[in-house]
Amino acid sequence: MSAPPIDENVDFALLRRIVHARSQNVLDPSRDYVFEARLAGVIRGAGMSSLGELAAHLGRMRDPELECAVADAMTINETSFFRDRRPFEVLRKEILPDLIEARSGTRSLRMWSAACSTGQEAYSLAMLVREHFPTLTNWRVQIEATDFSREVLSRAKSGRYRRCEISRGLPVRLLARYFDEDGEEWVIKPEIRALCRFQWANLAISPLPVHGPFDVILLRNVMLYFSPEARSTVMGQAHRLLAKDGALFLGSSEQPVDASRWTAAFSGGTSYFKWRCAGCERNCNRRKCMAG
Repeated sequence: MSAPPIDENVDFALLRRIVHARSQNVLDPSRDYVFEARLAGVIRGAGMSSLGELAAHLGRMRDPELECAVADAMTINETSFFRDRRPFEVLRKEILPDLIEARSGTRSLRMWSAACSTGQEAYSLAMLVREHFPTLTNWRVQIEATDFSREVLSRAKSGRYRRCEISRGLPVRLLARYFDEDGEEWVIKPEIRALCRFQWANLAISPLPVHGPFDVILLRNVMLYFSPEARSTVMGQAHRLLAKDGALFLGSSEQPVDASRWTAAFSGGTSYFKWRCAGCERNCNRRKCMAG
C-alpha cells in the first residue's frame, strides 16, 4: 500500500529539523505524510488552517512553545501493559529475587521506566512487585517514569485507560485486583499509583530529572529513533545511573552503542545488560570496579 500524497509546498525539512532539535528524534523523509495527521491538533490549537500555514509560520519566526508542541505530537508513543512479556518474566524469576537479597540491608529498590509513554510499563512494574513479592510491602520501592511527551505524561499520571488499552496485555486477574471501573474507563488503584512517579525528560540532554543508582532500567524501543550521537548520550546516561549489580533492558532489536561498557546476559528468550567498567576508565569513580 503506497503512502498518501503530501503537499509539496510544505517545508517538511524544516519540520524535521524542529523535531530533531527539540527531541533528538530523527524522522525519515519517506514518512513526511504522517505530519498531516499527527499535527492536526497542534494546527487547530494554534488557530491555523493547514500544515503549510504552520510550517510557514515556524519558518518566519522562532516560536519555542509551538516548536515543542510539534515535537511532542511527532513522538511515537507505542506501548501496552507487560509489553513483550519476556523481560517481565526474567525480572520476576531471576533479577528481582537476586536484587531483593542484595538489598536486604537497605530495604530499598529503585527502577526507571525511561520512556514510559502513557504509563503502562511503569504500572506493569508496580503490579509485578505487588503481585509476586509481598516481602517488599514494607520496603521503599520507587518506580521513576519519564517521557518527552507532556501529553502522554498527563495521561500516565491520571492512570485512566480505555477498554482497548486494557485489553492489550493485561491479564484479567490483574485488572480485577488493581483497577477500578469508572464508566467506560478503568482506573489504576492508589496502591499501584503510589509506587510510580512521572516526570518530563529529554533523554538525550543532561541533566536528567532522575538520580541514580537504579537497580533496573527499562530503556526499550527508544534509541532506534535517535541519531548515533544521541544514542551515545542516552547510553552514557544509562551507564551512569545503573547500579553496578543492576540490569538494563533495551528493545529486542537494540544494542548498546559502546559494547565495552556493558556485559550482555541472555535468559528466558530475552537479553539484558549489566554494568561494566571498560578496562577501568581513567574517570571511573566506582568504589569497587568490576574490572579490578
